[in-house]
Amino acid sequence: MTFWRNIASLAARRVDVADCLECPAGLPGEDPAFSTAVTALGAKLAKADGRSDAAEFATFSEVFHPDAASEADVRRLYDLARQTTHGFESYARRLAKRYHACPQLLEDVLDGLFYIAGADGAVTLDELDYLERVSNLFELSPLVFRRLKATHLGLGADDPYGVLAVAPDAPDAVVRTAWREALSAAHPDRVLARGLPAEFVDVAQAKSAAINAAYDAIRRERRDLAPAD
Repeated sequence: MTFWRNIASLAARRVDVADCLECPAGLPGEDPAFSTAVTALGAKLAKADGRSDAAEFATFSEVFHPDAASEADVRRLYDLARQTTHGFESYARRLAKRYHACPQLLEDVLDGLFYIAGADGAVTLDELDYLERVSNLFELSPLVFRRLKATHLGLGADDPYGVLAVAPDAPDAVVRTAWREALSAAHPDRVLARGLPAEFVDVAQAKSAAINAAYDAIRRERRDLAPAD
């Protein structure tokens, strides 16, 4: 099954996307505008780190699986697009406009681009900037971008979502439950009940402070991201 059919089948399992009457009819892979934009974005990502070689097309093909009948044309477009990163914004905007009511498809494309960026074992700052810019042009939530980044690169040890062990775009209720459970587990009385020495109370108190700080940071960030009334 090709990538195009994969993401179409993903969309079919989501009622909000499957019932979307505004998205172009048919499978994304049968939409020339979709295929062209994705190919150009993948090619220009390969150039974002200052390097672009033949092996990167193999990685692109592994992720996006162009149909055999169109592979030669896709390769020509890819080779042309990867000459420069200039112009990637227009492809991202075009894709966002055409599939604005199908955000899951746009997220799947960004997920694939993350995979391409990390295929050589490292994601450069230039590549991250490129991916974040594409995410913004797709009008995806910053929390979606953060989750995809964490999925592919991991969360930093001091990331508040990492402290609470939740996804960056987890619902508020899930974050709140994780905070309460983590705080309960770190309570000094629980530490003593587990048979640890009294000295560990200081550790538990420091951990509780970190948990509360992480929860406060997430609440502040989400409040700042909330649309104005």
